[in-house]
Amino acid sequence: MAIAELIFAPIAHFRGKLKTHRMQMAHDGVMQPVHAPKPMPLPAPTRAKSGLTIPCPDPTAEERARDVHQVRGQKLARLEDWEKLTDEIATADANRVKTPGGMPVAEILAFGARSDVVSAAEHALMNGRPAHDAPLMAGIEALEHVLSEHPENPVLAAIVALAHVDLGWAWRGTAWKIEVPARNLEAFSAHFDRAASILSDFDAAALDSPLIAAAHCALCAGRTEPTRKVARRFETWIDLDPRNARCYRAFGAQMLPRWNGSHEQLELEARRTAGRTHDIWGAGGYAWTMFDAISSDTTACAQVDLEFFLDGLRDILRNSNDQHTVNLLLAYCANTMGATQTGNDEADYTRAQIGQAADWIVRDHLTELHPMLWAHAARGFDNALRVRCPDRFAASGHSDAMHFLRTLFRNELAAGYEVLFTKHGFETRAS
Repeated sequence: MAIAELIFAPIAHFRGKLKTHRMQMAHDGVMQPVHAPKPMPLPAPTRAKSGLTIPCPDPTAEERARDVHQVRGQKLARLEDWEKLTDEIATADANRVKTPGGMPVAEILAFGARSDVVSAAEHALMNGRPAHDAPLMAGIEALEHVLSEHPENPVLAAIVALAHVDLGWAWRGTAWKIEVPARNLEAFSAHFDRAASILSDFDAAALDSPLIAAAHCALCAGRTEPTRKVARRFETWIDLDPRNARCYRAFGAQMLPRWNGSHEQLELEARRTAGRTHDIWGAGGYAWTMFDAISSDTTACAQVDLEFFLDGLRDILRNSNDQHTVNLLLAYCANTMGATQTGNDEADYTRAQIGQAADWIVRDHLTELHPMLWAHAARGFDNALRVRCPDRFAASGHSDAMHFLRTLFRNELAAGYEVLFTKHGFETRAS
């Protein structure tokens, strides 16, 4: 399921498939089943032609930054230094510390702390049915024991609850519910019920904790709850960390009919969110909430308020003009939306119009390339991707981006001009 709207990064990135197959590495460094349909090949990575020059900082810097924090959390958990671990997570959470790409450090540390438990269970469930002697419960029981010794520690509660969520998804996989064996669904529900029980004593707003809010929201994908109740959970998360785009994107996902909402509710909540966050994002709250929902749901795309969405993109870049955000929106418009057709005339018209926004994003805001974002955009921002070779993955994104830019500036290049991007934007020079 290439469903980028599930932006619960500590969860979705590590979900296993219910039925796994022998894996092989694709040309861009992504692990995929041997018999999976091969994606359209990307142009082979090439050196930039002399006619177009754009800075490209360390393409895997964000991934390495996340790895550092994840390994830190994992190390402290292995040392059973829970006091230091929870203090570091609480400090990062309170200060809203993020990686250069905007990922909350508290969430990464918390994943590192439970990664051994989750990885062991996912390995045992690799073929959808564990061996009789597989130690599926040993790791989570150890975490539960730590929590029992510190029952009032909200950070430990989040770690253990999210471990249960991860284990639930490992049992369920990402297939449609009707395809999942009853035993797996039962385990899935049991883990989510336990996670909900753990978190019930911790109020994210009272604790001023985006991490606790994110954990509460993570429960929504595994439980059937009234739409308005789900919306209130996401509103709390957004209120606590309003500049974290992942809150909005995950919210939009949960408002789709497949999960806990409807197309009408998605539109309503996106408008409400835009109103509530207008002082921060302008119309951008609407665009962020619709961002993944319309890329994965044809009906939502056909029904989106296109003018409002495009205004939202402009307001996002007016309020957050860092190059990570610029590349994210640019790759989304050019690759995720503009390069894909669905067969639905209304949805494809919307996709084409959003694709055209890439032109002004480049001309008004772009100063450097972030290839990893382009590579993820080419695969629909699927958080379940298993990237074995980041360098190859980044190279595929760089090639994709350069192809797009050369196409965009084809008239200037054909006329003999050089296109040069600097920190002030692009300029053309006579050769």
